[in-house]
Amino acid sequence: MERYQVLRLVYPEQVLSLAVLAGKDGAVLVDCGYPGSLRQLEEALRGCGVALEELAGLVLTHQDDDHMGAAAELKAVCPRLRIYASAEEAPYIEGVRKNLRLQQAEDLQERLPEEQRAWGEQFCRRLQALRCVPVDVLVHDGDRFDWGGGCEIIATPGHTPGHISLRALDNAYLITGDAAVVENGRLAVANPGFCLNLEAAEQSLRRLEQYQCRRYLCCHGGIYEQEGYV
Repeated sequence: MERYQVLRLVYPEQVLSLAVLAGKDGAVLVDCGYPGSLRQLEEALRGCGVALEELAGLVLTHQDDDHMGAAAELKAVCPRLRIYASAEEAPYIEGVRKNLRLQQAEDLQERLPEEQRAWGEQFCRRLQALRCVPVDVLVHDGDRFDWGGGCEIIATPGHTPGHISLRALDNAYLITGDAAVVENGRLAVANPGFCLNLEAAEQSLRRLEQYQCRRYLCCHGGIYEQEGYV
């Protein structure tokens, strides 16, 4: 397979753009979509020339259910799959600590207008049903791997405390997770109203922009092409 490829998972209300990276020990998927995405993931990976059982790793950028929701399903069918996440996010991904998005949703529920409370309750139930999964490898800012022709972990807190992104060492691509989104043809903070620390999220976005990578692969909004890249 190519050094990196983009997978698009289509849901009723949105499209998620994920990335799969070539590695010496097998392909590595970055994030995995909502619960119930296994069949769609299998088809998307097959389109990239990767069989599901060939997956060697799954990097989870953070604890939100559209990024880690299918992790337990993947692990069940790929027992050799190694799951990577930051030390800060791991307790929430593993269920040792209460999911921070669920806590945020519960805290907001009482302040929602009456007409939005049913939606809020449904959102809370969805997060309560999220299946947790053990993290095999804790990663830190600056850790390097051979995936995707060589990449490094970048700490990009703000959306959640331990959010991570992945940058190609030659700046060919940067996988942002929810540290950035493509809006109106530019990079922006993803869902600022839901950022657990908006100031940190803005600082993380500035850090990502400073790398001047050729392509920014955003989960929401797709690919941002850097103008004037040489």
